[in-house]
Amino acid sequence: MKKFWVIGFSVFIWSCKSTGGISVEGQQSFSNYQEDLSSLLPDFPDFRQAAKDPVQETISSSQAVDDDLSELRNKVYDKNKSEPFFNGFTVLIYSGIDRNVAFRTRDELSSSFPDLSPDMQYQQPRYLVKVGQYAYKVEALRVFSKVKALFPYARIMQDRFQRKEYVPPVTIDPNAPAKN
Repeated sequence: MKKFWVIGFSVFIWSCKSTGGISVEGQQSFSNYQEDLSSLLPDFPDFRQAAKDPVQETISSSQAVDDDLSELRNKVYDKNKSEPFFNGFTVLIYSGIDRNVAFRTRDELSSSFPDLSPDMQYQQPRYLVKVGQYAYKVEALRVFSKVKALFPYARIMQDRFQRKEYVPPVTIDPNAPAKN
């Protein structure tokens, strides 16, 4: 066992033996080394020349952001204008299969809250009485809080509404039958 330790220690010492530094041949081979990296470096403008030239108009960072935001707003507006529907919220007052109860609920809502205009829809097999078309749930909460006292089963729900300003594109079908 002692022999293995001695042999291991001697191998360890022999592997850690220093080579005596870099040879003279290695130093001479690197003395003439040159590398041109100028093509890879970024090209910056001469700021001394720019400092001498007077600046005609300076745009503040807030103006630049405002311009970007107005451009983005116009793009979103144009996109939304071309879509026929938008997602929003409405206050559902009644949902059931009884037609008479639906009409009664609509009439009671109209008489109790004349400023609200209830909308009645039929989605087979049920009748829906809804109030309002709101883009955000916070807007629907105002009406919901008023109506909830008289109609305890009312709730806010997501809905899809047709845009008022949407104009469907005019298409001419060449295969359409002629009108007389």
